[in-house]
Amino acid sequence: MSATKKAVVTANAPGAIGPYSQAIWVGEMLFTSGQIPIDPATGALVTGGIAEQTTRVCENLKAVLEAAGVGFAEVVKTTVFLKDMKDFAAMNEVYAKYFAGEGFASPARSTVQAAALPRDVMVEIDCIAMGG
Repeated sequence: MSATKKAVVTANAPGAIGPYSQAIWVGEMLFTSGQIPIDPATGALVTGGIAEQTTRVCENLKAVLEAAGVGFAEVVKTTVFLKDMKDFAAMNEVYAKYFAGEGFASPARSTVQAAALPRDVMVEIDCIAMGG
């Protein structure tokens, strides 16, 4: 049995810079690529600390999810990559504003410290959502 893959593309989040998609639908599951704190309007990295970077990452994910026709309420799993686990509490405070909404269950999550992230950012997040 083979499922059809369908790419999701939006100008409201940073474009793919390699052989990957911003997100892929496979059946009723949406898999996003990791988002880093790049402003899609300028292509520049967001300045500031972990709170500012996490906000931009979540806004980028929001744009990809919206382009796919779903939202944070449909997210079932996230993976958070941190440059430094000491930033966990500050990241989590921003993360909660997006993924802990009223009326829906927060997704499952894994958080890991990465040895290095693209463009030396402080945070990257990807997610899996249901819909379709």
